[in-house]
Amino acid sequence: MGRAGTVGRWLVHMRRFLATLCIGVLALLIGYKVVRGANGTVEWRAKRAEYRRLQQEIDKANRDHQALEERVRKLQSDPDTIVQEAREKLGFVMPGEVVLVQPQPKTDSRTSSAVAENLTTPAPKK
Repeated sequence: MGRAGTVGRWLVHMRRFLATLCIGVLALLIGYKVVRGANGTVEWRAKRAEYRRLQQEIDKANRDHQALEERVRKLQSDPDTIVQEAREKLGFVMPGEVVLVQPQPKTDSRTSSAVAENLTTPAPKK
């Protein structure tokens, strides 16, 4: 009976050890799934960062849209804005105004770079 009692205690001890080992492995697997799984913490953080980036893009697009709506409203109703646009974009002037234009240098085909190179090269000596 001494030996049977020793084996029984050993089996109880091993059963507790195996149960603890199984619970530990199960806890590790669950922890891995929580952190690295399809909807784990890593994925959640990546999706959250993408959500923030997209929200910033939406906010910027909304601001741009508001600015364009304001510009359209001014172009439709504000005479000063209409005059400013006509002057800047279309080159319009008011009656009685004088426009000063700087003359642009004209290119002469006689002094083009190919002709100039031929003139500057010395003639071969005989």
